[in-house]
Amino acid sequence: MSKQFSVLSLFTGVGGLDYGFEAAGFETRVALEWDHQCCESLRASRPWPVIEDDLLKTPTQRILQAGRLRSGSVDMLIGGPPCQPFSKSGWWKSGDSLRLEDPRANTLAGYLRVLEEVRPKAFLLENVEGLAFGGKDEGLRLLLQAIGRINVASGTAYRPVVVTLNAADYGVPQTRTRVFVIGSRDGRVFVPPPPTHRDPSLPLEEHEAWVTAWDAIGDLDVEGVADEDTCLTGKWADLLPSIPEGQNYLWHTDRMGGVPLFGWRRRYWNFLLKLSKDRPAWTIQAQPGPATGPFHWKNRRLTIRELSRIQTFPEDLVVTGGRVEAQRQVGNAVPSLLAEVLARAIRQQFFRSPLKRERPELAVARRTPCPPPEQPADVPAKYLSMAGTHAPHPGTGRGFLYQQAEQQTGTLFADAEA
Repeated sequence: MSKQFSVLSLFTGVGGLDYGFEAAGFETRVALEWDHQCCESLRASRPWPVIEDDLLKTPTQRILQAGRLRSGSVDMLIGGPPCQPFSKSGWWKSGDSLRLEDPRANTLAGYLRVLEEVRPKAFLLENVEGLAFGGKDEGLRLLLQAIGRINVASGTAYRPVVVTLNAADYGVPQTRTRVFVIGSRDGRVFVPPPPTHRDPSLPLEEHEAWVTAWDAIGDLDVEGVADEDTCLTGKWADLLPSIPEGQNYLWHTDRMGGVPLFGWRRRYWNFLLKLSKDRPAWTIQAQPGPATGPFHWKNRRLTIRELSRIQTFPEDLVVTGGRVEAQRQVGNAVPSLLAEVLARAIRQQFFRSPLKRERPELAVARRTPCPPPEQPADVPAKYLSMAGTHAPHPGTGRGFLYQQAEQQTGTLFADAEA
């Protein structure tokens, strides 16, 4: 491989971004993560220096020293700060410093502090929750203002670009949308890579069809995974086999083909959600309840290896801890293939060093043929007493909490969509 570029990684988690950048020829020189189990997984998987600490309590100079780096010489700063609600925006609006003295400083402020003090040649910030929502973009405006202040104070010329990408459009076997903010110190404007894959129900034109769950995990089975309990538990465990592949509890409503056990849209979408072999997985959950999918088409929970495949981690990933801790780590991560696609584009556009191979290293190979769907079972007798007429959800803004408040106060609230 040609030259490797240095990476300073913040809020590393289990390394979803880092493995993608690694596949594109970048080298994580230091990773900072406060979660102990994630740090153990990183140490078990790679020789990267890991700082196990809270960024808000860790001076930038300590981070640089751990990676044998200098301010101004770092190629990439990457990280996905777990942002808090922007109710703390007063500090952002009035403050002219990105340092830690203010007790209201949060994780995003910590990332920006390192950006200001390290002045990397380029940066990528991921997963600022709600950042790009229409009508709720206060966080985005505050972030751009903060980067503008960094440019004035540090003589940099970052021109951040905000991109929202669906991982499935880039070959990840999972529909998962992520927001990225990307900028170059010399003012080059990032151009997002064009999608390479597309929903097969749409005209494909020059695109490939989405990569499927069967492509990702069709060769894996629960046999031999002795330390993982993949059996479903709880009240609804025995109902899952009666739901067809690619469906959820909505199958058992009066608008679908099952037994009317539930009201339309009365539950969360991922309630009793089952994978379809010929489609990408839905977003992997970090902390699912006992009935929260997606579940395997064989009516069981996915193994950690299957979850890692769907997240396009490298095969040599080691995830430490028990089942709950391992799923939390994997579910919170950025799909590594999506990170690799962005890293390849950054390498070409910002560093003028494109990789020769066309196919990403973490790309998922097609697996054929895809078997037909599993046949759903009959609804167990213990659920049949629920069959009957169930009212659908009354509409946006008029759910259970709305109705409860209406009953308690005697007030007729205006429809939220009016």
